[in-house]
Amino acid sequence: MQNSLLARPNISDSVATVVREMIVDGRLQPGERINEVRLASTLGVSRTPLREALSRLTAEGALNSVPRSGFHVCPLTLEELEQIYPIRALLDPEALRLAGVPAPERLKRLETLNKRLAGTNDAEAAIALDDEWHLELLAGCPNLVLVGLIKQFILRTRRYEIALMRERRNVQRAGQDHDRILKALRRRDLEGASKALRQNLQSGKAAIVAWLEQRNQERGGPWRDSSKPR
Repeated sequence: MQNSLLARPNISDSVATVVREMIVDGRLQPGERINEVRLASTLGVSRTPLREALSRLTAEGALNSVPRSGFHVCPLTLEELEQIYPIRALLDPEALRLAGVPAPERLKRLETLNKRLAGTNDAEAAIALDDEWHLELLAGCPNLVLVGLIKQFILRTRRYEIALMRERRNVQRAGQDHDRILKALRRRDLEGASKALRQNLQSGKAAIVAWLEQRNQERGGPWRDSSKPR
């Protein structure tokens, strides 16, 4: 593990990727306190990039920082998914409406990114390319506060998106959705593109819900957040 991490230019980014996968896979359990010394040793990194990665994951909502106790793993729950997942389907189309039809050069960049997305078999790479595609699509939006909110929700949904993008068919569906958005934009049909964008951002929810159900049933526990009333 150490060599693979050190081979990458940004160690804390790589550590965040690995720890995020450990949370999604269940190697780090909900509520578990992160033993920084042991985890740093396991990953073959120093405490500094590890703490940078843990702080980043806290900002994503994957971890909770407790004073005098350290970092604890947050659960993946249907309640959180239902609260955060629909929001981008509201924000992104509005940002696209404000941005307008992208210039030809930007449309070409979007086509290139989508081809790269179609060719990847790695979940993290697919998520990164999908995020880059959406941010490039909205790069012309003059409302920087709106774009900032979208970036925040990109981070908040990342743990759930890993499960989605591990399935090759979901990566292909994302690429097909992007193609429909681009076709509408080439026709200068901004309303049609916004509608296709909204559908794209809603399309993955059912697959993630199914994954959450299976994940929690396999563990013999409730798949909803037990701290909240059902």
